[in-house]
Amino acid sequence: DGNGGRTGEVIGTVSALEILPTGIPPVYGNELKISFDDVSANTPQKADSTIATLGNIDRSEILTGADLQRYINILYEKENGISCEFCCGARSVIFSDGKQACGCAHSYAIRGLAKYLIKFHGDEFSDDEILEEVGKWKVLFFPGTSETKAAVLKSEGIEFNYINLASNKYRGIEKGQQSGGGMVGGC
Repeated sequence: DGNGGRTGEVIGTVSALEILPTGIPPVYGNELKISFDDVSANTPQKADSTIATLGNIDRSEILTGADLQRYINILYEKENGISCEFCCGARSVIFSDGKQACGCAHSYAIRGLAKYLIKFHGDEFSDDEILEEVGKWKVLFFPGTSETKAAVLKSEGIEFNYINLASNKYRGIEKGQQSGGGMVGGC
């Protein structure tokens, strides 16, 4: 039926203002000199630069031992992991052993932020809080699809939070709905 099993049901809308994080992220924003406001289709160079800043952390930081296991738990296991499925369709941004599963800029950024928070702020952020932080950035990377997904979650009575919106917990729930389209930053 093209509506993902919701025949005849009209899905309400959710405004970008309701879901897009803004301002400087507490704790790590000033350290990394990044702001949620830097990732916008209106400022593609700044968005690409911010995505690259986060991605470079993935390239430079190596996690081992308990930190690596925590990384795998957050990005692969928790709520079925997190991916940038609107870009490439990978199951997660990492494989079950922690190695990169996707080579797009968005996945580098997601992995980089997770590594940074585990390595430098691991005692300040729980696993859920780290997944929520990387989820905020994913929503910025895919604003149109995220709006559509948020509207479907809302219509299904599913609590709005960045884990429900960005992790794979409800992956594909927005299928068959008209999307606002577009992504910020390139694959």
